[in-house]
Amino acid sequence: MRAARVLAARRQIIAAAPGWALSPAGLAALRGGGFLPEGEGRAETAVADEDEEGARALFADADDPASDDPLAAELAALDAALARTNLALERKPAVAREDRDPLVYDLDWDEDERLDQWRDGVAATADLPPALAAAIAAVLWDDLEPLQHLDWLGRLLAVALLRQRGKTSSHLMCVNCGARAAGRLWRKHGDLEAKILFWLAAILVAAEQGLKDHDRWLLARASREGRLKGRRGTSRLPQALDLALAKPIVTPELLAKALNVSARAGQDLIAGLGLRELTGRRRYRAWGIL
Repeated sequence: MRAARVLAARRQIIAAAPGWALSPAGLAALRGGGFLPEGEGRAETAVADEDEEGARALFADADDPASDDPLAAELAALDAALARTNLALERKPAVAREDRDPLVYDLDWDEDERLDQWRDGVAATADLPPALAAAIAAVLWDDLEPLQHLDWLGRLLAVALLRQRGKTSSHLMCVNCGARAAGRLWRKHGDLEAKILFWLAAILVAAEQGLKDHDRWLLARASREGRLKGRRGTSRLPQALDLALAKPIVTPELLAKALNVSARAGQDLIAGLGLRELTGRRRYRAWGIL
């Protein structure tokens, strides 16, 4: 569940304008399950009820057991269940303060006030270099902990600040990968200078790793371009190579859907590209370029 929320948040930030994530609207959307101000609980519940009714209407046909084909009915019911799950993950409704479980949440934790303090601290870094401002934003989030159980959001907002300030343009830096490789310096201990240096080192390592990955993908493309020579003009192999470079993993079904070919043709494309099998399984296998 947490991985799904992190991935959804990354996709939201990348798809939106560079400054959206740090705006009040962006923070409210990314916050998801934050506290609602007093008096807004009933309105949010009404909206949730309307969404649920819409979902029931949307999947009513799939839930209808009346079907001439039992297998088709079972598959339709499975599709409906998956669609409901995706709808629940995407909606992430806010929860009123009094409705939160006191065993899980500190009800005296004023998220709005802490979030305002964090935003004021980030605003004070406007004249600093982008990398230093992002490191300070990450340190402030770790120290203030504005949102309970959302410590990962601070790292996404820090790299969103890099994107807003023009340090990166078309992607979000994987700063967590840099943090894991930055050494044993723990970001939540030590003085302020040590914490800032940790995140600066994490940003540097993440940038270096990104450049290495970029060079590796270019080498993978160059090594496979020879397989494209002599192919017919209608061959889907070049498109399959672009898709394999754009996706972390590919499957015959994914290639078949994206390129409008059969699943068997998708398997032939994987074999033609010489992709590496990543799962080590006989079923539900996936391939990729490492």
